[in-house]
Amino acid sequence: MMRYQISGKQMDIGDALQTHVKSELDETVSKYAQRPTEAVVVFSRNAHEFVCEATVHLATGINVSARGHSTEVYAAFEGCREKMDKQLRRYKRRLRDHQHKREEPVEFAGASAYILAASEGADDAEPDSLQPMIIAEMETRIPQLSVGEAVMQMELAGANLLVFRNEKHRGVNVVYRRDDGNVGWIDPAHT
Repeated sequence: MMRYQISGKQMDIGDALQTHVKSELDETVSKYAQRPTEAVVVFSRNAHEFVCEATVHLATGINVSARGHSTEVYAAFEGCREKMDKQLRRYKRRLRDHQHKREEPVEFAGASAYILAASEGADDAEPDSLQPMIIAEMETRIPQLSVGEAVMQMELAGANLLVFRNEKHRGVNVVYRRDDGNVGWIDPAHT
């Protein structure tokens, strides 16, 4: 059974919407993934539109994320659910292969993530220091995946890049979405 965290940023989420989200998301995810563990759904407002952002965590360590927006809250969720359905449908075979081939769940290593302050002032001005100002520090997790799994995870999460440990040599690698639409792969172990 999937656990749900359904919340609203500065808005009230009623019981009817929560029930609707649970039943629709259960139906969508169960078609493609046998072992979802948790779903985090956040509703917010952006001017006149409602925004729905959802992330589903699968037991294998893969995350699926989608975002939808509309002038009505139910339609925002439906847009989000449709995007998630499309992503899961596209990767259905690979998700099933991933679940059957992988005997153990994806391993994660802890790491620190930082948010650096944007440089202030004119673009032409020389910065006072080359040392950036850290404005936030948090923990993050780096998965150990094959390159194919990393590309799939990046696509399912809707991210532009993914840092991961390569299963073959445990070195840190990066896959990223290029401006030309292709995927780039950085592997410092092979330089």
